[in-house]
Amino acid sequence: MSLPKIRPYPVPGAAELPAGRVAWLPDPARAALLVHDMQRYFLAPYEGAPVPEVTANIAGLLASARAQGIPVFYTAQPGHQEAADRGLLTEFWGDGIGAVIDTDPRAADIVADLAPEPGESVLVKWRYSAFQRSAFAEQLAARGRDQLLITGVYAHIGCQATAVEAFMRDIKPFLVADAVADFSPERHAQACEYVAQRCGAVLTTADALDALSAPIHAGAPR
Repeated sequence: MSLPKIRPYPVPGAAELPAGRVAWLPDPARAALLVHDMQRYFLAPYEGAPVPEVTANIAGLLASARAQGIPVFYTAQPGHQEAADRGLLTEFWGDGIGAVIDTDPRAADIVADLAPEPGESVLVKWRYSAFQRSAFAEQLAARGRDQLLITGVYAHIGCQATAVEAFMRDIKPFLVADAVADFSPERHAQACEYVAQRCGAVLTTADALDALSAPIHAGAPR
């Protein structure tokens, strides 16, 4: 029930992204950025790529968001969880971070290269979706945000679940394909395909940065 070892694989490039059903673009006046579960525990199974590239891409998106006043959110599972809080996750994944926290006290830490800055919200992560048992939707609404750029791990689990729930709350999700990582290239591609066809838009970090820095023209589709 523990996490699998993850062999290196390359993130998809622009030419490898699935066809989408919508032509949405991120809008800096409407978007928020989510850094999903980039904790030491969840990155430990990787044996190299794509973690360095994904981390660098997330760092670039963070820098752009912070420079433009785009709200930044994080999710992070707590190190120790009561059985009632962990619920059915235990049957699929065992004790999670709680299984290693005594030997690695920093297992629950968000990696240093992506550390939150003061004022950025770190949502306690209880289930796959960042919206479950959190005030995420309310915080987005309070900031007038109805678009969500999703980065982090794992693409076909929490990132995809968060994208689906965002869609069901009329928040446009954008899965940043080279700023997420997964168990394998097949799982990674599966998540991108699902989001592109069922609930959101899939784009590269470069395209996201271009869209967020582009002048906004009245009447432009977003």
